[in-house]
Amino acid sequence: MRPLHIDFAHLRRRSTRGFTLIEVMITVAIVAILAAVALPSYRDYVIRGRIPEATSQLGALQVRLEQFFQDNRTYAGAPACAVDTTTSRVFDFQCTAADASGYTLRAQGKGAMAGFTFTVNQAGQKTTASVPDGWSTPSPNNCWVTRRGGVC
Repeated sequence: MRPLHIDFAHLRRRSTRGFTLIEVMITVAIVAILAAVALPSYRDYVIRGRIPEATSQLGALQVRLEQFFQDNRTYAGAPACAVDTTTSRVFDFQCTAADASGYTLRAQGKGAMAGFTFTVNQAGQKTTASVPDGWSTPSPNNCWVTRRGGVC
């Protein structure tokens, strides 16, 4: 009977050649799981970061309308009531029903923010008029939604 002889030098050479198919498949599976969790979270993070662009511009337009009203005792003809599609790349702003006694400012999402619509009127009543799929409007609807689930 011959003694068992193992060539350890051969095993060392073989293990330094690269990765096995199983190791590569496990790595790909781990990366896929991490991506499946990270991408939706990142997308929500980006959306939540863009919402203040609409709400802050609505607040600024509201202040300009109130200043115009203080000077003219009417909202009609206020320059802040013009349609604005250039200030923001993800929201369009417009003013509706601007007359002597009232107005409604609207921020309408476009591009990545399509589906979001925020409004505010002369009484300061804020509403979330619409949200995209996966989001919900707050209940009662008296604020601007900032997170999924209707959170303001």
